[in-house]
Formats: sequence, C-alpha cells, structure tokens
Amino acid sequence: MPHFVIDCSASILEAHTEEHIIEQVHIVANTTKLFDENDIKVRLHPYEKYLVGNKREDFIHVFAYVLEGRTIVQKAELSKTIVSKLTEMFPQILNIAISVSDFEKATYCNRNML
Repeated sequence: MPHFVIDCSASILEAHTEEHIIEQVHIVANTTKLFDENDIKVRLHPYEKYLVGNKREDFIHVFAYVLEGRTIVQKAELSKTIVSKLTEMFPQILNIAISVSDFEKATYCNRNML
C-alpha cells in the first residue's frame, strides 16, 4: 500500500523506459509524504491495442489505490502532483489522468497481518 498502476499506450515507451516512468511516479508519490517510501508500489501496463474517444491516441492513466484515511485535499494534491510530472515528461500526450480510490482498513489483509 499504496499501489499505483499505470495503464498506457505502448508507444509512450519510445520517449521513456518503463523503469524511468515507474521510478518517477514512485519519487513523486514519495514527495507527498503521505506514505512510507518502502510501502509504495508502482506497476506499468503498456497496451498495443486501445481506443481513446474512438481514436488511437496515446494515453496514460494512473489508478492509485490508497488505504483510507487521507483527506480529499491530500488525494487531490497527490493527483495533481502525479499528473503534473507525467505532463512534464510527456508534453505531447493530451490524455493523462489519474483516479484515486480508497480501500478499507477493515477488509485489507496482507501476509504480514496473518
């Protein structure tokens, strides 16, 4: 926790490597001070086949899953910070977005909690 899952058009990898994109999202998420750095998880899924508004336009969408307890303001700032960084990295891509979803402490479980 948290998880940042990046869906994107595969062609964006011509500008930056998967490793670099993952690293930059990790760094930006860490700068918010909302999470312990060792808990931040980032994954990237490039797609060869996709449509955006019925067109084949490059896109990046980050799905952020965070443990409940952050304020709306904190989550909005997280969103703006990540979208700003990705826009800086990919100025030619018009479709860059993020959605932040909370998951409940009561229903969350990992191996260390067993």
